[in-house]
Amino acid sequence: MTTIPAPMQAVEQLFEPFTSPDWIYELKFDGYRCLAGIEATSHEPLVQQMRQPGQRVRLVTKAGNDCTAWFPEITRDLELLPEGPHVIDGEACVLRPDGTSDFNLLQARARRRRRDPGAPPVVLCCFDLLLCNGKPTMHLPLMRRKDLLRELIALIDDPKPALLFVQDLPADAGLFRSWVLPQDQGGAGPRIEGVMAKRRDSFYRPGVRSDDWRKIKRPGWQDGRLWCP
Repeated sequence: MTTIPAPMQAVEQLFEPFTSPDWIYELKFDGYRCLAGIEATSHEPLVQQMRQPGQRVRLVTKAGNDCTAWFPEITRDLELLPEGPHVIDGEACVLRPDGTSDFNLLQARARRRRRDPGAPPVVLCCFDLLLCNGKPTMHLPLMRRKDLLRELIALIDDPKPALLFVQDLPADAGLFRSWVLPQDQGGAGPRIEGVMAKRRDSFYRPGVRSDDWRKIKRPGWQDGRLWCP
């Protein structure tokens, strides 16, 4: 199976919003950090016949627990990725109609370890690409990795995709306030946790807490997580 490295993480310190052309912002989704390993597509007819659905894919949490069977909708879309092998880093989330994430609904799904009829769908909000068609990409600048990731996800033809590309946004303190602050404080709404600030030219450093990634949370955000896998 394709090796899935330990995830790179932001430093523990929280930062204030800042403006810089050398950085980007990504909206911070409230879910489970997951890394996906996708095996190479086999062109051998016998192998294709013997391989069961899901056997190309392995999904693990930040702690290294296998969660492939928990989110079959994500596994299904990962199976649609051509060629390979690939490794994708992202956040498994349940999204509300307005595009914000609902951690409580995700937690309920994960505890059942499966998707029951009527359960809310889970999507993988993909923000980094560590391996592309068998070629390591962790040594490439962040913006190049995101370009490759965007191109890869665009190859999936699914009317209700379970893989979503996390768009890069300008690192702008004024825009941050408009995105994440409640309406009574001059913003758009109260449900966004914050952003992750990332240095544009940074490399992916597996298993490292790096100052190249910085968490910026909106004032008053309460992290209500009681359990994470």
